[in-house]
Amino acid sequence: MKKIWIGIVILIVVALAIVFFVNQTKKEPEEIKIGVILPLTGEAAKFGQSAKEGIDLAIEEINIADDINKRKIILIYEDSKADPKTGTNAIQRLINIEKVPAIIGPMASSVTLAVAPIAEKNKVVVLSPASSAPQITDAGDYIFRNTYSDIYEGQKMARYVYEQTKYRKIGIMYINNDYGIGLKDVLKNRFTELGGQVVASETYDFGATDFRTQLSKLKNANPEALYLVGYEEMGRILVQAKELGIKVSFFSCIMFENQDILKIAGRLANGVIYTFPSYNPESEEQEVVQFIQAFENKYNHKPDGFAANSYDAAKILAYSIEKSGTNPSQIKSFLYTIKNYPGITGKTSFDENGDVVKPIGIKQVEDGEFTWLKFTY
Repeated sequence: MKKIWIGIVILIVVALAIVFFVNQTKKEPEEIKIGVILPLTGEAAKFGQSAKEGIDLAIEEINIADDINKRKIILIYEDSKADPKTGTNAIQRLINIEKVPAIIGPMASSVTLAVAPIAEKNKVVVLSPASSAPQITDAGDYIFRNTYSDIYEGQKMARYVYEQTKYRKIGIMYINNDYGIGLKDVLKNRFTELGGQVVASETYDFGATDFRTQLSKLKNANPEALYLVGYEEMGRILVQAKELGIKVSFFSCIMFENQDILKIAGRLANGVIYTFPSYNPESEEQEVVQFIQAFENKYNHKPDGFAANSYDAAKILAYSIEKSGTNPSQIKSFLYTIKNYPGITGKTSFDENGDVVKPIGIKQVEDGEFTWLKFTY
């Protein structure tokens, strides 16, 4: 009788083991949540939408390829509206409710600076594809960006103007936020160090439409060239500069590559020279060609620089999770080791501050088209 009971027990254990094994094999792959904070509505929604398209495509490719040991990445989106207060509410939800180990975004520097202390306190990785303010360099160990710091971009343009042109006296027109102030300060300091002079600088608020007062002051300072920092407003600045009879060369920043600026300024945008990531949509490199083809197949239009940079950010973060796991501390540590990652926007590395190191280029508007002057500078 005892042997019969032992046999029954063995059968039960075996049956339970089989049921457990079957249930395990039928389970869906474990999900890995990644937060995303972007301006999906409001004045900066155009840029947020481009970023979202790039991120969605990247994660779709990763999930199809089962790159992370058959674990699917789930994106949890939050709308920052490019507003710091809204951004802080968003990161609180992602950390406290969704329990994400890492976040792609934010885009606006002011939002990134607002959420950085919260991410740092909670030890959650933040990887921004578009925030460039110099202060982000010191925002914390868990804060990264795969776009250029204003220090890097501003110094490159200051060198270009001083070394490649005859201009020695320039004026600056900049938007009054962390992005504008940061670029203005860097360019002014570097251009002065090289031997040039910033004869005047004027600021304006986000969303402004009338720049005549500031432009008149700049005109009276007699600059040989003007450096513009802002967003879509730069198109109206060019129009109003023309109306005021300002006849100088114009230089600008990454944000100048915006079709809406061309629609507003028309032929007045021709000749504007600006810095831009070394993302070349005309490249014949296999990775770039495949990215553009996949993007156009999915969205029926070409990817811009924000889509490409955000695509890279998503791929880099997923790669870090694949190699290190989902513990935020391990993700952070792995990101610091990345050197020459083959991104769509160039070989990407991170320095000891989490700032990106990759090539930057110089572009110009010619006959209504954004064209390359120097692919790397």
